[in-house]
Amino acid sequence: MNPDTNPTPAAETGSGRSRRRPVWAALLAGVATIGLIAGGATITTSGNEAQAGAGVSKRLNEGFVTTRDGVDIFYKDWGPRNGRPVVFSHGWPLNSDSWESQMMHLANNGYRVIAHDRRGHGQSSQTWEGNDMNHYADDLATVIKKLNLREATLVGFSTGGGEVARYVGRHGTDRIAQVALVGAVTPLMLKTPDNPNGVSIDVFDGLREGSLADRSQLYRDLAEGPFFGANRPDAQVSQGMKDTFWLQSMQAGHKAAYDSIKAFSETDLTEDLTRFDVPTLIIHGGDDQVVPIENSAHEAHEIVADSTLKVYPGGPHGITDTHKQQLNDDLLTFVDSL
Repeated sequence: MNPDTNPTPAAETGSGRSRRRPVWAALLAGVATIGLIAGGATITTSGNEAQAGAGVSKRLNEGFVTTRDGVDIFYKDWGPRNGRPVVFSHGWPLNSDSWESQMMHLANNGYRVIAHDRRGHGQSSQTWEGNDMNHYADDLATVIKKLNLREATLVGFSTGGGEVARYVGRHGTDRIAQVALVGAVTPLMLKTPDNPNGVSIDVFDGLREGSLADRSQLYRDLAEGPFFGANRPDAQVSQGMKDTFWLQSMQAGHKAAYDSIKAFSETDLTEDLTRFDVPTLIIHGGDDQVVPIENSAHEAHEIVADSTLKVYPGGPHGITDTHKQQLNDDLLTFVDSL
């Protein structure tokens, strides 16, 4: 459901309708001004509350930051404000909701957890241009800087792993203490003469064709098939898990999701990985059919000097859901290690 277009309620008649009016009137009474400051995620109210204490403000657990090219990036900010920050970058074509289990777990253990919707995805602006790794990385930098995060752990899943790698390549690690790559597309997915173990361009062309023809069905096919490993014998993938993948995917802008296929498949992140100079945890499913482990996690582990590789035997691509408790525990152990 588009959060900006709530369904019209059923018609109300008689006393049922009249009873509701005073409730809404009471909620609205006394609120003279509501100000939302993007990036600071602060609401300031006036009226009765302001009279009780001038200058009182409330910090929300979500908000927006605006990039230099005018894109509004939505983020959620959970957990204690004095906790060390852990910043999550999501996969294609999902959004920050895909990290809810990991965020809940780490926030409950004292960490401040932040996840944003990539440009063109979720509640962020549906961009026509700039749907590439450089812009993704710069958008992440905008979130980190405007929230003034330091000593942060970056966690990137799939395309988000590429985003995190490009962030390090472009912005360094001055604000970063650790990195975790989960099912990440690093260093390069596409098969090329220099990357013979990569995935054929035909696979990505097929994704583009499916996106243009019927992207809703494409997302259902991915959820029913390789993403969660539901096409494997004895796989146990709930309908709710598959439905959530489809729902988040359909919230992405069509153009942004289409462009992102090129971004996650054709961007060479090898040089970015060589610039990692903080402890790095690499986690990957051993049976990942979307981002095969041989030309991703294994190669990234060889490139990043201070890295640890953990393989989930038989794990599919979507281990953030299928192996959520194992991943939660491994991430908590990692962030606790500082």
